[in-house]
Amino acid sequence: MAPSPQLPARKHLSHVTPPWVKEGEVFFVTICCAERRINQLAKPEIFGAMAAALEEYVRSGKFWAHLFLAMPDHLHALLSFPAAEQMAKVVRDWKRFVARQQGIAWQPGFFDHRLRSAASYMEKAGYIRMNPVRAGFIADASKWPYIWEVRQT
Repeated sequence: MAPSPQLPARKHLSHVTPPWVKEGEVFFVTICCAERRINQLAKPEIFGAMAAALEEYVRSGKFWAHLFLAMPDHLHALLSFPAAEQMAKVVRDWKRFVARQQGIAWQPGFFDHRLRSAASYMEKAGYIRMNPVRAGFIADASKWPYIWEVRQT
């Protein structure tokens, strides 16, 4: 039997925002459950608790949320962070809070990508909203109940 090839080491992402990035820049964030292909997040009680935690973090100034959508085994968000807060710590703390409260087991870390233009923001927001349609859960994105968007005043 031939030896199995060595898999490449997974890169560790630091999630450190460079000092030249302005406060309030928007990041596209994806967080995945440890166990995939099982509905852990797209449930009314779980999503309600995650949205309440999100709103508490917004109220306390830990981050600013623009858009947040839960799929069965992962979530997408558009978030901004104050200069005084470290993205990695804030996201880790939010995940820990939700995990303790709702029993969600998350994958370590998360994916983030800074959006550099209004066009990129609109593209990612559209991508997030259409995620349940692409997955075949619904035909009309506006019918997906597991979405939170900032309220325009």
